[in-house]
Amino acid sequence: MCRWLAYTGSPVSLEDLLFKPTNSLVMQSKHSRLGVETTNGDGVGVGWYGSRPTPGLFRSTEPAWNDRNLHELALQASPSHVFAHIRATTGTAVQQTNCHPFRHDRWLWMHNGLIRDFLTLKRDLVLAVDPGLFPQIEGSTDSEVFFYLALTFGLTQDPPAAVAAAVGLVEEAGRRHGVPDPMQMTVATTDGETMWAFRYSSEGRSRSLFHSADVSALRAQYPDHAMVHDVSEDSRMVVSEPLGDLRGAWQEVPESTCVVVQGGAVDLFPFAPAAA
Repeated sequence: MCRWLAYTGSPVSLEDLLFKPTNSLVMQSKHSRLGVETTNGDGVGVGWYGSRPTPGLFRSTEPAWNDRNLHELALQASPSHVFAHIRATTGTAVQQTNCHPFRHDRWLWMHNGLIRDFLTLKRDLVLAVDPGLFPQIEGSTDSEVFFYLALTFGLTQDPPAAVAAAVGLVEEAGRRHGVPDPMQMTVATTDGETMWAFRYSSEGRSRSLFHSADVSALRAQYPDHAMVHDVSEDSRMVVSEPLGDLRGAWQEVPESTCVVVQGGAVDLFPFAPAAA
């Protein structure tokens, strides 16, 4: 599987975000506490929003702990909206085009989990992608096909409805081909302003997902903690697993939930597949 984090708020050093926390994403690449695999060394990627219309993207097949270019980028960049992902492949090749996040225009997408028996379902799923979008699929992962299915079903207009339809299509294909419990996912997507995250699995036992607590409450609880005081009160994170051990800093996202983060507000809604 994989591990990921999504951040929005005041500009933050990528070094502070990816390297310095006690259970940083780079640390999780070697010693994940809550992941299916302890090691997530099959690639790393970072997407961020700057002055250009589309987000920047760094992707590498190196393990995060050993990627010097990632560290150089982290020393210099201080974006206010970041997606970062470390990969543990579920069978597809270790190559740059298979590393997350995936990008389409202003949109970023990353996924932890799998479409079970993807090779069995692949033809049905790929043929459901909008023909105008199909040529943009670069890699061979289930995660990227999932992204383009969501785009096909209207991700840029209504992300929760589009993801629900994409999951519904995957589960329908699973039923046709006798694949039990085909979808396992925590997913994050963003247009650079609003962030959506989803926790769902066909069997009801999804991979871990957490969102950060209100910064003002943490400042009162931890008056001497530097990072809590360095970010603005509207800063929020959604993560595969907590980056540190501050009590009260992280709240688990319930099963079958959509998380919407915008302007410092975190709202949770029930999530369920829908007919495509």
